Amino acid sequence: MIKARTLQDLFRRYRRPGDLVFGLAFLVFAVFIVYSLPTEATLSGRGSLFAKPAFYVHVAAYAMLLFAVLHVFSSLVSEALEGRWREVWLWLRSIEYAVWFLAYVVIAPVLGYLLATLVFTLSLTVRLGYRSRRALALTAFFSVCVVVVFKSFLQVKVPGGQLYEYLPSALRTLMLTYF
Repeated sequence: MIKARTLQDLFRRYRRPGDLVFGLAFLVFAVFIVYSLPTEATLSGRGSLFAKPAFYVHVAAYAMLLFAVLHVFSSLVSEALEGRWREVWLWLRSIEYAVWFLAYVVIAPVLGYLLATLVFTLSLTVRLGYRSRRALALTAFFSVCVVVVFKSFLQVKVPGGQLYEYLPSALRTLMLTYF
């Protein structure tokens, strides 16, 4: 453990790549939240100010704004570091997986839970670089197991796919019930 010798050592700012970009994004988000307060969390009504639930929302929003301003200010006065855009690119690359999940959510009502899960997991497996037959077979097996566990054993109500409407009635009932 490093001991601080002076007060300045205690509050020394160790800047990281991407600090300024993160601080600016956080500041924009905090301004949006504070701007939205009058319509989303009003302080009107009778009673003590501290008893109103919206009071704590306001305190949190203004504290977020204060700390965002302090973060941006401290990033501006700190020495600049190389690698800012490399760090930002790493953040943006991680958003790809949220897009994969959103695509899964969009295709599930169309293809059905089983087929959408198979397409999603197999596509993501290939995207991650696992292209051997064994990896793809294990992925498909895992997908079917997940669907069977969720639909049959846990009885999670997942809407059937539009594709199921084209199946014969007996097969459609089976797919809607178990897959």
